[in-house]
Amino acid sequence: MPMITARVLSLPTEADVREEAGRLGVPFASLEPLVGDVGLQAIALQDIPAQIVATLETMVPAHLGLVVALQAKYPHPSPLPQGEGVEHFPLPEGEGQGEGCASAIDLLVAAPPPLLRDIASRLDAAGDEDVHAVANALRTTLDRYLGRQLGATRCGNLTMEWGSRTYVMGIINVTPDSFSGDGLGANIEAAVEQGRRFVEEGADILDVGGESTRPGSQPVSVQEEIDRVVPVVRRLAQELSVPISVDSYKLLVVQEALEAGAHMVNDIWGLRRTEGLGSLAAAYDVPIVLMHNRRGETTKSPIGGHFQGVQYRDLMGEIVQGLRESIDLALRANVKWENILVDPGLGFGKTPQQNLVVMRRLRELCSLGRPILMGTSRKSVIGMVLGLPPEERLEGTAATVAVSIANGADIVRVHDVKEMARVARMTDAITRAARPTLK
Repeated sequence: MPMITARVLSLPTEADVREEAGRLGVPFASLEPLVGDVGLQAIALQDIPAQIVATLETMVPAHLGLVVALQAKYPHPSPLPQGEGVEHFPLPEGEGQGEGCASAIDLLVAAPPPLLRDIASRLDAAGDEDVHAVANALRTTLDRYLGRQLGATRCGNLTMEWGSRTYVMGIINVTPDSFSGDGLGANIEAAVEQGRRFVEEGADILDVGGESTRPGSQPVSVQEEIDRVVPVVRRLAQELSVPISVDSYKLLVVQEALEAGAHMVNDIWGLRRTEGLGSLAAAYDVPIVLMHNRRGETTKSPIGGHFQGVQYRDLMGEIVQGLRESIDLALRANVKWENILVDPGLGFGKTPQQNLVVMRRLRELCSLGRPILMGTSRKSVIGMVLGLPPEERLEGTAATVAVSIANGADIVRVHDVKEMARVARMTDAITRAARPTLK
């Protein structure tokens, strides 16, 4: 039996429910009665033992929820493609069905979280190993999604107590070609001065990058990136008390930056591009940010570059699955669980419309049980919605930061530290349980 996986679907608007229903092949009319003031929450379960499906159906009263079989899997199906984001969809009619009954089924269970917790307890009370596996998948996913019991992560001299507040990461681009127009090139003094100002304005972490990752950008050599990044990291680490993150996926760049005093790795490829990067982070015992990324065709406009025509069968499902695989890569490389952070990769291999969906449904990443970093600052999706160039996207960025925090983000990566630190503090005062200190 394949490993059972589960994730929460957070569908905040009727349009989201309609779109997801259409993708899953579920009649909207069957879900419509379950849509409340905050939309619809459901849980998707993969590879449920077929003999348990009927039991689950009896545990969800029709007036409270719905259990829908999405696809059946048979003992000897045809080979299916593997890799990031690849989902198993229903077999063509008749294919593989000569082997008899289905061995596993994928389900959508739309029901209130308290009912789902009760179902998990009832399954545990009377069941075999397969039934316990289903109960554990339900309980663990719900606990991660609802409880946000993420613990703490040590980064340099900063202990990040997840859930207590939002942490602000200030962007220091030591590149000549940043999309946002803030690239500092080889000016070390300017980078150090920007770092000092960011700390005064409320930055908790400084993220130093030496290669532009905007759509359509050209890579730079390892040595050139080292020459850009390492002197800045060394000076910042010597002169400031906040942790320094290195924004790179190149092994030698990251190693040199860690030797120079960096305390965190920010990998835009989620350990899928560079062999040994996870082991390096583990050896230095530093946190690592794993981002979802996908290549795609890019286009340029007066507003800025962005991806177009990127196809997903299941946008949020593939992001969650891709990040789950990156987490597994990190754990296999001996990275500590508490040192893993995730990033949905806004603007990386996603169209502007898909970026809006990611922000709206960001809370689905909470199912992974790791802190979420969100980088929306000045991005082209803001420019395309508002019709503004990067230097005029402050208000748009503020909106995306506030929404991201409300939807589960734990760190926001920003260019405009002073303003976004204020946005984060105000949003925390509204959305988090901790009471702010009123000035």
